Amino acid sequence: MKLRYNFRVYPSPSQCGKLARAFGCARVVWNDALRLRHDAHAKGLPWPAAAELSKQVITEAKKTPERAWLGEVSAVVLQQSLRDLERGFSNFFASKMGTRRGPVMGPPRMKKKTARQTIRFTANARWSITEGGKLRLPKIGDIQVRWSRELPSAPSSVTIIKDPSGRYFASFVVEVDDKPWPELDVEETDTGIDLGLSSYAVLRGRKIASSKFFRRQERKLRCAQRAVSRKQKGSNNRRKARQVVARIHARVADQRRDFIEQETTRIVRESQAVYVEDLNVKGMATRRGGLGKSVHDQSLGTFVRTLEAKCERYGRTFVKVDRWFPSTQLCSNPRCGRLTGPKGREQLHIRAWTCTGCGTRHDRDENAEVNIRAAGRKRAAEMRREAERQNACGEHVRPRTPGQRSSKQEPTRSLAAARSGAGGSHPRSRG
Repeated sequence: MKLRYNFRVYPSPSQCGKLARAFGCARVVWNDALRLRHDAHAKGLPWPAAAELSKQVITEAKKTPERAWLGEVSAVVLQQSLRDLERGFSNFFASKMGTRRGPVMGPPRMKKKTARQTIRFTANARWSITEGGKLRLPKIGDIQVRWSRELPSAPSSVTIIKDPSGRYFASFVVEVDDKPWPELDVEETDTGIDLGLSSYAVLRGRKIASSKFFRRQERKLRCAQRAVSRKQKGSNNRRKARQVVARIHARVADQRRDFIEQETTRIVRESQAVYVEDLNVKGMATRRGGLGKSVHDQSLGTFVRTLEAKCERYGRTFVKVDRWFPSTQLCSNPRCGRLTGPKGREQLHIRAWTCTGCGTRHDRDENAEVNIRAAGRKRAAEMRREAERQNACGEHVRPRTPGQRSSKQEPTRSLAAARSGAGGSHPRSRG
């Protein structure tokens, strides 16, 4: 499994200028290659291959006065920019053909100078980590790194990232082995997870309170954005005010990311099986009612993706329950199971209700967790049976009934009977 390890780096002022030059060169190479492809498509010509693009926009361009400054940065940075463009077109065509999962991808577009910029160095660039713990990059120099932990293996590439708040990070790609944790008792430790807004998540036996990191910084952010609007466009004061806004957003994002990492690690450590409802987060954010800001503040999609990745890495069972499953409306009493709960968006304010069929008093979120856990157990059992029906090649094998011969033996017996003249039961021997 490949993972990313991010560390804060502190380049000197001269190194910041060199990094800015590398960011700009990678952006120019991307735009030149994209322009060549658009021109070829407009003229009805076949698209230039990756090798031809590399020759035109890098090798030949360095020999011209207009692009001679491309030689001031590492050639690997420019090559990786072209690879990103190729990957963008591959994802676009795969999305159009329906072979790529996820939302529909659009075609690559021209890059502009934005607040967030990245470049990537692979092993061909011969970058290294010095004995003093600094990151040595070609044509940039030794950059100071704040190491918060050791890398588990030798990294294959490093990406330098500059975020909108002006911070620099080094993202290392490393190969790690999956290390499953000791198995727990499924019946005692499995849990359903009901995600929401009033409570961030309701698990088996406990609740995770909603942190609301953005709501806490909303007033400070409003003042900072008002200060930006009062500054003259293009001035240094406006640039500094925009960085203040970016730092507030960065603080909120860091707090939310740290919260999700801690909670998902605790859930995976305590639970052998995790069952989560497959929520339509984008639909929840865009529907009427003014809940979009609160839904985005929870970052439920990131929580589910992080939890799924950790379950896969540490050997836990992860199951998604159908989003149309009425977890909040279904009575969790095993003797009842009726749909007597509050229905519709108009009754979202009802947090507790009494079942009219059995008279049981339910907490809305705790009742949903019990139902999600029951549905997740059923789905997990179906997945295990489905896996048992597959042979080594991945094909499904129909289970035989008692006394039924295998499909490989029947044609052999029928062919032998036909040769001996006693094959009247064979379909081809009739008539």
